[in-house]
Amino acid sequence: MAKMSESPPAPAAATEAVGAHPDGNRPIESLNTAELIRRGSEQLSTLVRDELALARAEMIDKAGHAGKSAGLFGGAGVISLYGVFGLLTGCVLLLARVMPDWGAAMVIGALLLAIAGLMAITGRSQVKQVGAPVPEAAVDGARRDLSAVTSAVESRKNR
Repeated sequence: MAKMSESPPAPAAATEAVGAHPDGNRPIESLNTAELIRRGSEQLSTLVRDELALARAEMIDKAGHAGKSAGLFGGAGVISLYGVFGLLTGCVLLLARVMPDWGAAMVIGALLLAIAGLMAITGRSQVKQVGAPVPEAAVDGARRDLSAVTSAVESRKNR
């Protein structure tokens, strides 16, 4: 019983005309032009689909990384706002009373600003890791594929 993934057998007339085997596992040199074009078209379609899938997966990964970085920057902004409020509260308390209450508010505000600074530095390093929004692995694969096809065509011409 034939497998479902195999290509359909060639018509009997075409098979008999060139001595083809119905399983399609003949050497490339024995194939006629139409069969070579059909196989090339199928392989090119598969190659393009695979390269697009790779590019999509790479872009999804980079987008997720960029989203995390943006979240860290947003968190740094919120926490720095709380830090400013704490420092302002400390200044108000300092002016209202020259007592220990303002010291606590200043320490809390400074601590919140230090945390915001750490978050901003971490977010910045995350953004640098994202790099350019180009699917580099897919582009490299496409270049290798183009080079292989070009060299195969050149070697076929030189025969």
